[in-house]
Amino acid sequence: MQQRKLDSTAISEKLATVSGWDIDAGETALSRSFRFADFSEAFGFMSRVALAAETLNHHPEWKNVYRSVDVRLTTHDAGGLTALDFDLATRIDAIAATTGRQS
Repeated sequence: MQQRKLDSTAISEKLATVSGWDIDAGETALSRSFRFADFSEAFGFMSRVALAAETLNHHPEWKNVYRSVDVRLTTHDAGGLTALDFDLATRIDAIAATTGRQS
C-alpha cells in the first residue's frame, strides 16, 4: 500500500505520541539514539527491531557502534515521513523498554 507523506501539522501531532524522537530540519525523517549495557544488548535490540520492521515491510536506516544504536526512519517512496514511520517508532520504543537500555 502506498503511504502518503504527512504535512507539518500531522507530523507535529504524531511526534507528540512518541517520546525522545527528533525530526530533521526538512521534516523528512525521525531519529533517535539508544544506548545499551553492552554490545550484546544493542545487537539483541537490533534483531528484535528487524523482526518488527519486517512485519511492517518498513526498514530503518541505522548504525551500531558497540553499545549505541542510532535509528533514522523515513519513507523513501513518499519522500518524507508517513504514518508508517511513527508506527515503527512506537514499536521500537516498546522493544527498547524491554531491553537493557541505558538512555
